[in-house]
Amino acid sequence: MAQDRERDEAQNVALCASLSVRWVQGFPRQNVHFVNDSTICYPCGNFVIFINIETKKKTVLQCMNGIVGVVATNVPYEVVAFSDRRLRPLIYIYNFPGLTRRTKLKGNVLLDYTLLSFSYCGTYLASYSSLPEFELALWNWESGVILCKKSQPGIDVSQMTFNPMNRHQLCLSSPSAVTVWTIERSNQEHYLKAKSVKLPMEDGSFCNETDVVFPQSLPKDPIYGPVLPVSAIAGLVGEEAETFRPKDGLYALLHPTMHCWTPTSDLYVGCEEGHLLMISGENLKVTVLNKIEDGPPRVGRNFVSPVTMAYQKGGVLASGIDGFVYSFLIKDTNYKVEDFLEVEGPVEHLMFSPSYRMLLIQTDKGSIYIYTFDEEPTFEKLLAACDGKFQATDFITPGNEYCMTLTQSGEVCVWGIEDGACVSRIYLNIPATVLACSPSSLSAAVGTEDGFVHFLDIQDVESPHSVHTAYLSESPVQHLLYDQRGMYLLVGTSEGHVFVINAKPSSLFQILGFIEVGKGILQISTVSPLETDVVEVMVLSPLPETGRTRLEIFTLPKILPQVSASFADERGRLRDAFIHKFVYEIEHALSSAVLNFQSNRIYGFCNQVPYICSYLLPEKEHSGICILKSYQKVQSKQYGPGMLSLSPHGLWLITIAKCGILCIRDIHTLETFVQCRSHSHQGHGIQSVRISMDGQSILVNGKDDSTLVNLRWRQFGGNLANEILEYSQQLSTYLKNTMDEENDYLSVAKKDSLDLGSEPEHAINENVRLSVDSLQEELVKVDNTAEIPWIQQKSQEAIKNEVKLFSNKRKEIKRGIKALAKTILDMMEENEAVDNIAKLEQQEFGLDLEELERLHDESEEEVAKIRKDAEMQNLAKRYLAELIKEECWNSMAVKGRALKCFHIPCVVENFPMKERTDEELKELKRVVQQKKIEAECLKLQKEIVEVQSAITLVKKHHEEEDEEEEEDGTTKDTNLPNYLLGSLSTDFRVHTSLLSSQLELHSREEKINQIILLKDIIYKVKTAFNSEFDAAYKQKEIEIARVKENNVRIQEIVLDLELEESIWQPEFEDCEKPERTLIVESTEGPNTRRRALMDMMGGVLEVKKEDILRMVIPQPAFMSKPDALWSEEERKQFKAYEKKVKELNEERDKYRKSLETEMKKLQNSIQESTQNFDEHLKRLFERRVRAEMVVSQEELKINNLVFSLMLDEEISSREAFLNNYLARKQEEKSQTTEAIRKSREDLDMYKEHYDNLLAEDKVLDRSFKKEFSEIPSHQVDILYKLFKRRPRIHKQKVHSDTTSLVPFGERPGSGKLNKDAFAQLMKAMDDLDSINNMPEGLDPSVWEHFCMTRRAKVENEQKVKQKAAGLIEMVAFLQRRTEDDEKVQHEIEKVFHELILLQEDKVKFQLNLTIQILLKQGQVELENFQLLLDYSDAILINKNIIEDLNSVIRTQGQKKVASMMESKEIHKGIFQIEWEHKKMEMEMEDLNQKAWDIQMLFFSRDRQKYLNEPNYETLIAIQIGIMEQTIAVLDKTHKKNVENCKKLLKKLRRCSNQKDVANYTLSCNLREELVAVSERKDICNAVGSTLTCEKIAKERYENMMQHQKLTKISKEQAEQISILQAEVERLRMKTFPALVQM
Repeated sequence: MAQDRERDEAQNVALCASLSVRWVQGFPRQNVHFVNDSTICYPCGNFVIFINIETKKKTVLQCMNGIVGVVATNVPYEVVAFSDRRLRPLIYIYNFPGLTRRTKLKGNVLLDYTLLSFSYCGTYLASYSSLPEFELALWNWESGVILCKKSQPGIDVSQMTFNPMNRHQLCLSSPSAVTVWTIERSNQEHYLKAKSVKLPMEDGSFCNETDVVFPQSLPKDPIYGPVLPVSAIAGLVGEEAETFRPKDGLYALLHPTMHCWTPTSDLYVGCEEGHLLMISGENLKVTVLNKIEDGPPRVGRNFVSPVTMAYQKGGVLASGIDGFVYSFLIKDTNYKVEDFLEVEGPVEHLMFSPSYRMLLIQTDKGSIYIYTFDEEPTFEKLLAACDGKFQATDFITPGNEYCMTLTQSGEVCVWGIEDGACVSRIYLNIPATVLACSPSSLSAAVGTEDGFVHFLDIQDVESPHSVHTAYLSESPVQHLLYDQRGMYLLVGTSEGHVFVINAKPSSLFQILGFIEVGKGILQISTVSPLETDVVEVMVLSPLPETGRTRLEIFTLPKILPQVSASFADERGRLRDAFIHKFVYEIEHALSSAVLNFQSNRIYGFCNQVPYICSYLLPEKEHSGICILKSYQKVQSKQYGPGMLSLSPHGLWLITIAKCGILCIRDIHTLETFVQCRSHSHQGHGIQSVRISMDGQSILVNGKDDSTLVNLRWRQFGGNLANEILEYSQQLSTYLKNTMDEENDYLSVAKKDSLDLGSEPEHAINENVRLSVDSLQEELVKVDNTAEIPWIQQKSQEAIKNEVKLFSNKRKEIKRGIKALAKTILDMMEENEAVDNIAKLEQQEFGLDLEELERLHDESEEEVAKIRKDAEMQNLAKRYLAELIKEECWNSMAVKGRALKCFHIPCVVENFPMKERTDEELKELKRVVQQKKIEAECLKLQKEIVEVQSAITLVKKHHEEEDEEEEEDGTTKDTNLPNYLLGSLSTDFRVHTSLLSSQLELHSREEKINQIILLKDIIYKVKTAFNSEFDAAYKQKEIEIARVKENNVRIQEIVLDLELEESIWQPEFEDCEKPERTLIVESTEGPNTRRRALMDMMGGVLEVKKEDILRMVIPQPAFMSKPDALWSEEERKQFKAYEKKVKELNEERDKYRKSLETEMKKLQNSIQESTQNFDEHLKRLFERRVRAEMVVSQEELKINNLVFSLMLDEEISSREAFLNNYLARKQEEKSQTTEAIRKSREDLDMYKEHYDNLLAEDKVLDRSFKKEFSEIPSHQVDILYKLFKRRPRIHKQKVHSDTTSLVPFGERPGSGKLNKDAFAQLMKAMDDLDSINNMPEGLDPSVWEHFCMTRRAKVENEQKVKQKAAGLIEMVAFLQRRTEDDEKVQHEIEKVFHELILLQEDKVKFQLNLTIQILLKQGQVELENFQLLLDYSDAILINKNIIEDLNSVIRTQGQKKVASMMESKEIHKGIFQIEWEHKKMEMEMEDLNQKAWDIQMLFFSRDRQKYLNEPNYETLIAIQIGIMEQTIAVLDKTHKKNVENCKKLLKKLRRCSNQKDVANYTLSCNLREELVAVSERKDICNAVGSTLTCEKIAKERYENMMQHQKLTKISKEQAEQISILQAEVERLRMKTFPALVQM
């Protein structure tokens, strides 16, 4: 009960406790600003930090809604504006030094403000936002309203400044543009007007850009039509056409980096390319300043372009990336560069103080320097930035004086707790990761990415130094943690090793061992109660493959340093049995976990869900893995991965997360009793938190915002404070002796190391050799060997021990290996002597199977990689080949091939042709059908005009011609001659009658149809030639087959005659049969039967006549004997032998001659046929040339038509753009007119107010004497002089040195200055109103009345002055609006003029056609052989027209002579003709009457159908069947409707009965109502006739309105009747046949 009561009291106290910011340590990432002449500020995380330059004191302003965005200051008003970074950000205005919020500005920006800027004088604040608005807004920050805003999509601005001399000018610069905005004001209305600066090119020269909208320098082309702007050629018709530039018309311009204003309202702009520009403030003219080189060039300087600039008298100060500040001395258009100042690093920002006495220099790392312009200039560092963001932080024990920080580059800083001042720094120059301070000594440990742990001696906080380095492993150190009593240092690496190091310096930071845990350690937690002899350690690691979390808990006894050798194995790994290691798993992922001081409960922060859970540890020991279930679960308002940590006394649970909020919870209830938002989620929240031993200070380190916040308690007391203070005292008492001993040891070690540092080197080396166990040796030991991690050293030592232990066995194994190696060598020598088939590979003799397998795997991988690469390359090549084959071969309906001559070098190629698509054929069919319809319509028009008889004859004549054409199968040529047709397509029997004349192609549709027909002609020409080519190709195949057949016989003859002649065998080449390159033919196997036949019998089964030449008569056997020994019989046989030989020779000669004759005949036949084919191919080649000529002619016509279509589209695009531009200008004109009207109305109203004020002022002046008419006149005169008297306002004297420093001098007055001047005037009026200035003898009451009157007059004069200034401003505004209106009107007139010129060009282009004419040689005659292209005064006339005209003239002359001769005869028959004429007129009237009767004859559609329908009876039968079916359906429907009506009738009868009953009731009620009505009627009649007259008038009015309505309806019906009559007449004329008058 007592504990519960104490807990409740603690909770009550905790409810009142809160945290506040003691100090913030961070460095500027944005530009630093002056708030006044002695204070600067910059944003840092969630804070704006103010630094007093004189006292170095810092003040902090916290943004409660997250990280601070951009900051701006207003020096005259001493206010600071900053934005927050959240969705729909706000702008806050705070006073300085009070730091009270003055106002809050809320705009429509969605994401973030990127720039803020105050005007120097006035209440203007400009803001700029990036995505998605890109909006420039002008605020009145005092009233908190947006005066005006303007959006410019897609433009990111890097710098925005007001003109110091003119608050109505604003400059915005980006890396690609510089824009000057003018703020125009009319009374309370504000407008933003932008003017862009035309920047020069990268080399500093200016390009002459033509006007895109109205180009003036376009060339005139009288042949190919009008030349239009590039935007019209691109087809642009919208606003993008006004700024469109082609790719070759774009030039690389200078890229501005920084700008600054001058007192003359000019701009200096520095560019990335190194140029310095001067922009005139009046006309925005750009001047590239010339750099004057004095002296030798600066060696080792990297100044390329100014990163920042600040204006000073006579030039600017600029800085680059080389760490120097340069002074640019500018005179006219030249400037000279001089060195001004050297800084440690690259300068990022320069800024003068308001008085120009100081120059602020900000480096890229965030350091701030102040250069003071005094008689003796001073240069000091105001803020020394750390090298990078803070990686880790910790308190130096006991945590009430100092703390330490660590950066990634290894910079360690010591800071004071109270004021946050930097006490000292040490640069380790290592890639550091973590930092921890020892509770048991004044030492600290720093972990690195290389696996080192550096130990620092921090007894003297002003000069910390490194005393020891431990190289643990090669993996980075991620965690460093001392237990609560400082006995052990636990080091966690990324490989999952936790090293245990003795934390006492007296032990030389001995490494006691390591424990293997899971990789990717998340957190290490320790519990080291004062009353126990062990340290409980818990390690948290993830299990990403299962989504779980592993917890490993082990115990380190206090006696571990004495028994570390027995606790660890030879490799330094601590044995699990000795340290009591237990493994637990949690079924969900945790981002952090800690162990409570009782070691029975674990607190975890869930990773995926915002919950904090507690888990009870089992009391019984277990083996293996134990699964923990959550015991307590509390939802946290913090989001993102969080971290948990315990307070020193273990009763507070501190939670941090990505949201940036720090929460302190009660460990029993897990309820939050205090929280503080020190960081934000935009900076990825809090990285780490540390709490001092007494709990009075809390260090919170941001993750990405580089901000370190020191928090302290407010209203902290009661049990909440007593518990932690009591524990702090106990822990301090417990650690006091140990800390004193260890600190003394560090002091001795430091002193000895300093003494050793003065000894000679040989003495130091001697000490190293003599005493290895001393600390002095540790400090001065020089190791010449390469450093090896401790874990590898232990592994090598274990290996050495194992080698010593198994040395005999090792020797025995070596002997066996040597014997085995000798055996293998003998086997290899034996293998070299065997055959290649039986020989083994060299690698097969390897005995290291694992190495062999590894090499085999590597070779397989390499082979697989090479094979895969080759396959991919082959696949790519095959894919490309397939694409080429598909495009150039498979898609071709006619494959491209060539045809060569046999004897002459002549090659003829066909036309490769693709199959026409369905769309092309459909379009061609449509055009052909349309042309046929047009031709038929033309014929019908001619038939209507001409006489019917002549039409009939012509029609028959045409029908006969069509029949003849169908029978002959020939195509019809066009009536146009070839030279006007423009091509020789008729030579290929191509039908060209559907083509329109080139002189008639005016409309777009006609040109498109002509192109389609011309493409069809090209297709037909190619098809016609290809058919001839195919015939020639088949002929060559026949010729080659014939030559092969003859060559077989010639080959036999050559073999028989045993001649050495080569036989000419023609073959098709690859160009003639290209498909052979795409097909791989397999070689045919040998014909065994043919081979056997050739081997045995020469290829024949019987002896032929050709064998005579090979036939040999065998000699008799006796011919081997001498002649003298022959017998008679033998002599007879010899004579018979000679006779046979002679006959055989004669037969052989005869046969040889016949073979030779046959061979010559065959050769002559081959030569003749091939030469004939060559002649045919030559003619085909000429045909090919003519076909190419026709195709080129038609393509030239197509190109001309396509060009005309493109030009027509360009003209249409230009016209559409001009119309759109005109619409925009007209809309702008309406806006400017409305603005003029509104401003004129405002001016008139304002002027009326001004006139009233002026009249009141004059009335006050005139009525002065009347008001004081009661006093004597001489006193009135004295008072009137005093009435006109005004006090003199003494201006504040500015020191001459300040005036000489400030380049801008006196700036124009603002609203604040006007108010201050008026207040000063009123104060001076108080002096004039003093009773001392009262004239003698004047009544004091009169003097008071006089003073009030004079004060009213002065106030009225001030109002008149203000109104006059506003009036001048409004008149100027109206003048500017009038000029804008006139400019827009001029633009509109210019557009109208351009449209008229464009329409004229369009008409000329549509009428002046480009035609193609075929002219024979000698028909073109030119004077002096000069080719003229301008035929503006020429007329193209057909020669046939002239010849026909001459023949007509001759014929008419002859007819005139004949008519004169026949005129006598004509007069004779006049009377007879007149009689016949009257007769014919009478007949004509009769025929007309008959025609009218026929027209009026009723001829219905049924009769027309009867006459026109061939199967009329079938149609009637079908209609009858349909009608019968319809009648049956209608009958069925009618029956159904009758049944429904009967049902409805019954229902209605029931309703009728009900209604009768109701009517009876109503009739009874009606009688009573009638009685009442009659009574009321009598009363109404008694009232009088007034109502009757009104009723009569109302009835007359209704009758009159009804009459008008009926009249209107009758008129509408009459119009409808007339329309219907006309429609009936039209339908009648359409229905009945119309007979032409004869």
